[in-house]
Amino acid sequence: MPVVVIIVLLVVVVLGLLLMVGLVINRGQAKRRKKQPQRRDRETVIRQANRQLAGNPRDHRALLALADLYFEEQSWEKAMKTYGILVDQCATNSEIEEWQVSARFGIAALQLKHVEEAYKSLMVARTLKEDSFEINYNLGFLEYRRGNQERAVQLLKQAREERPEHLPSLRYQGRALAKLKRYNEAVPVLRQVVEVEPEDKESMFFLAQGYFELGRTDQALPIFSHLRADPQLGPHAALYAGTIRASTRDLEKATLDFEIGLRHEKIQEPILLELRYRLADVYSKQQDLSRALTQLSEINKINPAYKDVSAQISRSKELHSNQNLQTYLIAPTSEFVALCRRMVMTFFKNAKIKITDVNMQKNEYADILTEVETAQWEDIILFRFIRGTGQVGELVVRDFNARLKETRAGRGFCITGGSFSESAVFFVEARLIDLLDKEKLLEIFNLLD
Repeated sequence: MPVVVIIVLLVVVVLGLLLMVGLVINRGQAKRRKKQPQRRDRETVIRQANRQLAGNPRDHRALLALADLYFEEQSWEKAMKTYGILVDQCATNSEIEEWQVSARFGIAALQLKHVEEAYKSLMVARTLKEDSFEINYNLGFLEYRRGNQERAVQLLKQAREERPEHLPSLRYQGRALAKLKRYNEAVPVLRQVVEVEPEDKESMFFLAQGYFELGRTDQALPIFSHLRADPQLGPHAALYAGTIRASTRDLEKATLDFEIGLRHEKIQEPILLELRYRLADVYSKQQDLSRALTQLSEINKINPAYKDVSAQISRSKELHSNQNLQTYLIAPTSEFVALCRRMVMTFFKNAKIKITDVNMQKNEYADILTEVETAQWEDIILFRFIRGTGQVGELVVRDFNARLKETRAGRGFCITGGSFSESAVFFVEARLIDLLDKEKLLEIFNLLD
């Protein structure tokens, strides 16, 4: 075969291959163009819309083109103004999608903090279309802001049905559930939010509050401790942290928590008063009565009617001036029992008194069983020393009477830092039980001194 023919054949084959490759490439580009339509140039949209509006200022297609462009660019003022014109035309122009322009008008208004206009427009939009994510989320957020938590939960739940992982919907649904005290539902939602966005301190606070209310204080405490320094949430977080530690008798750390809370400059009055009140209580339990009085006095300046502050001030002053009463009411158990043992020795003059048993019941009272011997008689005497300044009722006295029978004591003395109810006094009238109230207790302290 001649060389020329071979060369011609090779050229034809190469050209055929190049043609086939070109066709494949062109088809691929055509498909991509179909899948990703080119966005119209911004200036073109504006130019065409303005040309149409010059002929007809109410041309809804031109207005919608401009409004959508402004909305996508987040030019909220222009978007709100343009959608507002369209909203006004909805009643007379059925070609306008009223739910959409109302929704976008509301969203733009919300971005501009025109809350009431946003709320009204979104409410209208939802009456026309209930399954729109944008409407349900934004209206749910507004209901949360307005304090309508039940409604907020419903709307945000619907928004999440369309977009389950939408973080803002999760955030406000969890917070709304917490405000409704539906902590079992709130905690899993808020935990998802905090895992994705650990810097969301407000959601973190609500999560810790949920743990606290569910009795999971071991999970709540680290979060509250972490938030103590936050300028907004710090005082409230410190109050929770201190309350948890005080309940476990970790008084030193509880004191630190309350003191950290009080160091903040801006503290809401209810939290400020409660921080001082609980700090005063912790100081009292630590027998630091001068500091307790300082906190109570500060509360009294702000709100003299707060809780039992007036009574607490009187009590603290009395305790501060009477070491024995202070020991009896708030000292550690060992010091209280030692004082009670000393008091027992003052009840009978010229008698031999032997303590045979001491039983402390939950730091509430101490039972001391004694054998008493005098020149004229000898007997088993039971003493019950009740801590507290409240009124002692009949049930406590009945229990004491039962204890007398168990120990075979011939006589009993029931002593309190408070008083006895009428029914308690009536119960012991025909029994060998003596009731000694605070006045009698102070007389015994005088004998000790």
